[in-house]
Amino acid sequence: MKKLLISASLAASVVLPSAAQAQAIPPAIVAVVDLERVTADCTACKTATAALRAQVQAYQTHESSLAAPLQSEQQSLQTAVNALNGKEPDAALKARINAFQTKQQNGAQELQRQQDQIKRNQQYVQKQIADKLGPIYSQVMQRRGANVMVEQGTTLATASALDATNDVLAALNTSLPTIQTTAPAAPANAQQGR
Repeated sequence: MKKLLISASLAASVVLPSAAQAQAIPPAIVAVVDLERVTADCTACKTATAALRAQVQAYQTHESSLAAPLQSEQQSLQTAVNALNGKEPDAALKARINAFQTKQQNGAQELQRQQDQIKRNQQYVQKQIADKLGPIYSQVMQRRGANVMVEQGTTLATASALDATNDVLAALNTSLPTIQTTAPAAPANAQQGR
């Protein structure tokens, strides 16, 4: 019992001095940023958003242009199969069915590649913005004398004097005049996995 008390008192003597040396945390000086507004109103962001929207519309148009003839061909093949009344299709009909399935698979793969590229483009745009915003947050905090920056959407209420959105937006417009909307090609091993 005596050894246990001595061990406990030694452990306490080691912990107590380090706790006493801990520094007091300075009071929080908060700046608030409306990140949604920053990314919607930044000049390069608007241009990038329009370009991404055009990519999505081009995808939808291409999808429709592939689907219409395939749908017609599928109906034609279904009519031919139904006319057989359960009989085995001849070699010509089997060849048409196989050709249709190949076209359908190729179209689906093509659309998937285009869809993957659009997703990579969106992520690439977001990364470019995020890469610029990190240092901007630090600069704005330093200029404003803040030691904490929070997104406006995570707060219940704030005073307008805490709002640093305009500072962040102006700095982003200066440091990010353009945004690339086409991501670099995916690594070859990622494309082979398809």
